[in-house]
Amino acid sequence: MSERVTPYQSDSSKKEQVKTMFNNIAGRYDLLNRVLSLRIDVYWRNNAIKALKKYKPQQILDVACGTGDFTIAALKTGATSVVGVDISEQMLEVGKVKIKNKKLDNRITLMEGDSENLQFEQNNFDACTVAFGVRNFENLQKGIDEIFRVLKPGAPIVVLEFSKPKSFPFKQFYNFYFSTILPAIGRLISGDSRAYTYLFESVSAFPEGDAFIQYLKNAGFKNCTCKRLSLGICSLYIAEK
Repeated sequence: MSERVTPYQSDSSKKEQVKTMFNNIAGRYDLLNRVLSLRIDVYWRNNAIKALKKYKPQQILDVACGTGDFTIAALKTGATSVVGVDISEQMLEVGKVKIKNKKLDNRITLMEGDSENLQFEQNNFDACTVAFGVRNFENLQKGIDEIFRVLKPGAPIVVLEFSKPKSFPFKQFYNFYFSTILPAIGRLISGDSRAYTYLFESVSAFPEGDAFIQYLKNAGFKNCTCKRLSLGICSLYIAEK
């Protein structure tokens, strides 16, 4: 069981706190994402899309889709349609504008949804993606179980998530940047004093590598792999139902 880390010190559920946090920062989220990641997130996303492409999925589900960047990128696999779900209505509104401007609303649907109670029938999708969202699940195992349920037999789950570098001195630089510099910039631009402190805390507490793969196996996934990217800042997980 992963350690419970929440954005705010309140009595409400982690799910409600995460929803509030992303609603608060939705308007500046894309800007902050590019600035704070130095655009390396584009490289990570391309790695995930390349891994997904070989499965030739036609219908993809993107869980915790946020403002839709990964949802849009998923079309590069050749998929006919992508459905994105997220608990933050404000993040979805930003994404819907983006998709409309790109004239992709005939292929992409964004809707409010809960990763732990997906509103789809079982064996429904050819693939599922989660980009930097699994650490925000309130019940990680339940979220993974739900994804397993809605995937077709043999279909892949592709997960991108932050992880922790191991090598000196990069580990020390990373910890300093994530714990000190990133929260300060995030607080200044987003106006939310906790959002980017929570980012470091949630990454630190997340069960990465083999520990996360065990959650996938518990759900019933097979052929589980983990590839560490950019000196271990990010990990790409792939598994099949």
